Order: sequence, then C-alpha cells, then structure tokens
Amino acid sequence: MKFGSQNVVFVLVASLGVLATYLPEVCAVKLKEKFKWREVSFAWPSENAKQEALSSGKYVVHNNLPLGLERWRDKLFITVPRWKSGVAASLTYVNVSDGISPDLHPYPGWDENVLPEERNAASDADSKYLKNNATIISTFRVRADECDRLWVMDTGLADILGDAVQYAPPSLVLFDLYTDKLIRRHFFNSTLLKEDSFFANVIVDTERGDCDNAHAYIPDLGSYAVIVYSFAEDRSWRVKHNFFHFDPLAGDYNIGGVNFQWTDGVFGMAVGKRLPDGTRPVYFHAFSSTKEFMVSNTVLKNETYAQSPQAYYDYKLLGDRGPNSQSSAEFYDAETGVVFYTQVNKDGVGCWNTVMPLNADTQGLVDSDSDALVFPNDLKVDSEGTLWVLSDRLPMFIFTSLDAEQYNYRILVGETREMIKGTPCDK
Repeated sequence: MKFGSQNVVFVLVASLGVLATYLPEVCAVKLKEKFKWREVSFAWPSENAKQEALSSGKYVVHNNLPLGLERWRDKLFITVPRWKSGVAASLTYVNVSDGISPDLHPYPGWDENVLPEERNAASDADSKYLKNNATIISTFRVRADECDRLWVMDTGLADILGDAVQYAPPSLVLFDLYTDKLIRRHFFNSTLLKEDSFFANVIVDTERGDCDNAHAYIPDLGSYAVIVYSFAEDRSWRVKHNFFHFDPLAGDYNIGGVNFQWTDGVFGMAVGKRLPDGTRPVYFHAFSSTKEFMVSNTVLKNETYAQSPQAYYDYKLLGDRGPNSQSSAEFYDAETGVVFYTQVNKDGVGCWNTVMPLNADTQGLVDSDSDALVFPNDLKVDSEGTLWVLSDRLPMFIFTSLDAEQYNYRILVGETREMIKGTPCDK
C-alpha cells in the first residue's frame, strides 16, 4: 500500500462464490459485537456546527473510516485517518458503556482535531501551521502505556487518497490520560524519512515504575525500517534490516470480493515478556508476509550497535504462519503468553503461544466470520484480559465503495482465555 501512488492493481470479482463471503458462517462466533456502525457519527458541539461542517465539505460522512483502537479505563480510543477529505476528527473515543452505535468524541477536543486553514509548501519541515503542538492531523494507531500516557503516531498527512497535503512532518504526540494534557510532541527529523516512508503504527516498550526510560518503535512500512524513539533522550533513530521487507510471494490479497496487491513491509510489532536477563523480545512481521521474526529490545535501543553490521544476526526468523496468513496487527498478552494477530485474508483473528515453535500447525484461528470480520484491522488486549478487535472493510473503502445500508465497521470483544480454548494456543 504505497500511499499517493496509483500503481495498485485490483479486480472486483463478481461471482456467487464471492457474494457468499458476506454471509455469516454456520459456526458460532466467539467474539461478541460491542459496537457497530453503518457510518460513524460524531458528538458535535451543536447541530449548527454539524450542518456547517457538512455544507462546507469539512465533514463528508462516508469518508470517515475507523481504523485503530485502544482501551484505557472507561475510554475506548478509535482513530479515523484522513484517507479522504471530510474527516471530522482523526483521534476520537467512546465510553465502553455506550450503546451499540455511539457518537465519536474528539480527543482531547474539537480544537485539536481541526485542520489548519492554510499551509505554505515551504513549511513542510516545521510545525508553524499547526494550531498548537496538541493538534492531531491524521493518526492510524495509538497506544496507552502502563504509565497512563497515550502515544499517538500522527502522520501529518491529510487526504491521502486524494490531493494529499503534508501539514507537518510525522510526529509522536503524547498525552497524560488523567489530565488530557499534552506531555510532548516529537517531530521526526527529515533524515529519518525516505521517499516512500509511511509511519502508521506505534509500539511502546516501557513498564510501570520505569516510565522515563520508555522507548517507542515505529515501523516504516513503505521504506522497510523501524524508527526507535527514546523518551528519556527525546531523540529518534532509524534501524534497517532485510527482515523488514515484504515477501514478494505474499503481496496478493482477496478480501470481500476485491483482489489487490500491496508491498507493505514491517508493520505488525509486539513487545514480549521480560526475560530473566532483563531484556524483552520484540516480535515483528511485514504486512505482506506470512513469516514472523524476533529481535531483542536491547538491540533496537542501542543506536550505535543497531546500525552496525554486527547486529544483523541478532534478528531471528521464528517461522511461517502458513498460506494466506498476512496480518495487519499483533499484540502480546502477558497473562496467557499468547500473541494475537489479525488474519486479513481469512476474515479472522489468529493466535500463537510463544512457548511453542512457530509453524502452521501451532497457529490457532480463534475466530473467523465473513461478515463481521471482513478486514480485521487492529486489535489490543486490555488490562482486564479482554481482546478488542476492530474490523472496517478497508479494501472496499479504498478500491470500490461501501454500502451505507450495511454495518461496515465493528468492534468485537472476547476474553483471551476463552478465545484460545480448543486451539493450539491453549497450553
């Protein structure tokens, strides 16, 4: 998915076999629907504000697609990237106790989610056209850490599929979740950006009691690298490795009747359990790949060593998940020792117990549904052991169109220990 380019090939397959993918499967669904929307709506400050946004084109209802999620206490954060024009707010939340199709509330507020009125092309290297450093342009993924901070990966790019505008360089934006106040904004230096760079995910490596030594890992899916950010030093660096590239044999997708090809590199990442020596494994895979890899976090956090040839062999191939197992997201659950991951080509969610070898036989398909789980885009496990999954039919949104009469966006939940029962992950 090279955003901004027009070389993506897709074919809409019109056959009874494809139409059948929209029908629910006969088997019982383990995940339960928590929220669902035909089209998302927002908690506007007033009806007049909503009507003004509609008439001006600042709000185009069908251009708002939810993509990422994260739970913190009673809040469930939901991202709405600015794929197209007319996105009302990119960083939003609902309350976990809300009804089935709740309005999205901008976070931390409306003012921080309004696009700048103007932009000078010469100003790409700074933030002078942001209203303030808490402004969110467009975010795909967020993460709430153990220190009650929300890490937001802001691409700075709006109208990605249309007349793309880079309002600001990609940046990490951190909020205090208790006060909803900005902690810091870190703009990534232009030397870290390559021609096809795209920063759409953020993984946080920290533990309560050691909050100042946090590190964030930002996969660059377009130019095949990982950006490492040190909170203590407020500094970032770029790490390259062959394993960050996509697999040319795994770039073909057939989802919801749409056939397309993507060349996305490293995207899914998860920080594993702390080992006796104090290190933690970092699991990762390219989006367009079925293989899983691992590297110690000590490698990534040491800029000099990570960028040296000696670090090459510290990266390990764990194995292959099996055919058609491309995944957009993964998350390590400390309670079960299981990595949960999306299965976009299988309309499902997979699992792998980290005490087992990684191969096709040790993978579990914890749930699959050809209606409710068409393109599971993001997933997280909260502090209560609940798995949250967001599905959004993204390929249809990008390449064809969505039916506003159908439920297109869903958030589903399940208890992790229940999810893995009867699968190879239950060890």
